[in-house]
Amino acid sequence: MADNTPVIFNNTVLRDGHQSLAATRMRTEQMIPVVEKLDNLQFGALETWGGATIDSCLRFLDENPFDRLDTLKKLSPNTPHMMLLRGQNIVQYTSFPDDVVESFIKCSANHGMDIFRVFDALNDVRNIRTAVKAVKEAGKHAQGVICYTTSPVHTIGNFLKLGVELEAMGCDSVCIKDMAGLISPSKAADLVKNLKEKIKIPIVLHSHSTAGMAAASYYAAIESGVDAVDTSIAPFANGTGQPDTLLMQSMLETSPRKPDYDTQALAEISDHFKQVYLELDAFTHAKNEKVDADILVYQVPGGMMSNFRNQLKEQGMGDQLLDVMKEIPYVRERLGWIPLVTPTSQIVGTQSMLNVKFGRWKMLSQPVVDILLGKYGKTPGPVDPELRKKAEGQAKEESIDCRPADLLEPRMDMLKKELKLAGFPANDDMAVLHAMFPQELKKHIENKDKPHAQTQPKKTSSMPSQRDGVKKPMQYAMTVKGNRFEVTVEELN
Repeated sequence: MADNTPVIFNNTVLRDGHQSLAATRMRTEQMIPVVEKLDNLQFGALETWGGATIDSCLRFLDENPFDRLDTLKKLSPNTPHMMLLRGQNIVQYTSFPDDVVESFIKCSANHGMDIFRVFDALNDVRNIRTAVKAVKEAGKHAQGVICYTTSPVHTIGNFLKLGVELEAMGCDSVCIKDMAGLISPSKAADLVKNLKEKIKIPIVLHSHSTAGMAAASYYAAIESGVDAVDTSIAPFANGTGQPDTLLMQSMLETSPRKPDYDTQALAEISDHFKQVYLELDAFTHAKNEKVDADILVYQVPGGMMSNFRNQLKEQGMGDQLLDVMKEIPYVRERLGWIPLVTPTSQIVGTQSMLNVKFGRWKMLSQPVVDILLGKYGKTPGPVDPELRKKAEGQAKEESIDCRPADLLEPRMDMLKKELKLAGFPANDDMAVLHAMFPQELKKHIENKDKPHAQTQPKKTSSMPSQRDGVKKPMQYAMTVKGNRFEVTVEELN
C-alpha cells in the first residue's frame, strides 16, 4: 500500500488525447482558448508536443511546430511541458545520426520543453542513450520508458532490469508506457510495487482505455505507489485515448491519494473540447470511442485495428480480417517478440496482411527486412534464423549487431548547406525539421506568405490512423516515405 501522498495527474489532451482520437488534427488555434485554464489546474505536466504532432503540424495543418510550442509555453508557463520522443528516431520512423538527435533536443529545450519522455520501440536502451544524455546536458528532465507488452520474453523480471538500466543511465523518472492498453490491474500493481523496490526515481504509468482496463489499472497502480498517471479530458479521452481526468479523480473519491483538481474548471475545458471534437468530425470515429477486447488477443493498438478493418475492406480482404489478426502473433514471434508500438505495430500488421495475401514470407516488406538485419536495434527475443537468412539474401548484406546509429555519419552541416542552397533559413530549428520532413518543411516555407484557408476536409475512406503515424492507401509493397509507411494496392508479380 502506498503512502498518502496525492497522486499526480499529467494531462495529455493537447497531444495524445487528440492524436489517439482525432488523428492529431487539433490546430493550435483550437487549443489557445483553454491553455491558461489548463495551466491553472497545476497538473504534473502538460503533454504538448512530440509523437505525431510535429509531422501533423507540417503535413496537414501548415503550422511550424516550434511556433506551436512557443505559443503553448507562453500561455502556460507555470506547468512543465512534456513531449514524447522516439529515441534515435526522434519523431520519425528511421534512425538519425547523434548530432541531429542532440540538436533537436537542444532546440526543443530552447523553445521551452521541460520533460522528454524517451522510448525505443524494441526497448533497446542503446537507442535512447544519446537522447537521454542530450536532455541532461540541456538541463531538462529525462524520462526513460519501459514499453509494456506481453510475450514469453516480456517478464516482470526483464521489465525490472530495464527500469534499473534507465535509472543507471541517468533518467530522472521512468514511465511504464502501455501503448495498447494491455496492462491489467494486477500486472500494474505488481510491476509498480517491484519497480519501487528496485529504483528510487519516480514512476509514471501511461495507458490507453482501448480494452477498458486503463482506469482500473491506474487505480491499482496508485494503490501500489505509482507517482503519476496520464489522463486526458473528454471527449479527447477514454476509448483509444487516456482515461478522463474527472473519471479518474472520481474513482479515487475515498482514497487518501486522491488529487484535488478543480472540477468546475475541468468541466469548462471539456465543454470547449466538445466543440473542437465536432469541428474535427472528419477525423474521429465511433469505433475509437468504444472498448475493443480484441486487442487483448492480438495486441494491436486500437487505432491500428480500426484502420486495418477499413484497409482490408478496401482491398477486397474484408472477410479475412480474422485470418490477418491471427497471423499477427505468429509474425511478432518470428520477429523476436517485438512490442507493437509505432513503428513496429505497422510493420507487423502489414507483414501479416502480406502473409495472408500471398503466403507466409513469400514477400518481405523492406521494414521487416530491416528488423531482421538489426537496423532497428536488438529485438527482445531471437528472430527466426531462416527469415534472417532470407532477409540477408534479399538485401544482399549481412545483419548487424551494433547500435544502428553507429553506422550513420553526422548530418547537421550538410542539412544547413541544403537549406542555404534552397534559399531557406539555415538555423538549427530548420535543419532538424528538414532532416525529418524535407518536403513538408519546403512546402510550409513556400506557403508561409500565401493566404490560405484553415479548413477541415470532408471525411473519406482513407482516414489517418489514430496513433503515431498516418494512414495512406494500402500498397502491397511496403515502403518508407517521410515518417510513414505506405502500402500500394498494386499486386507485385
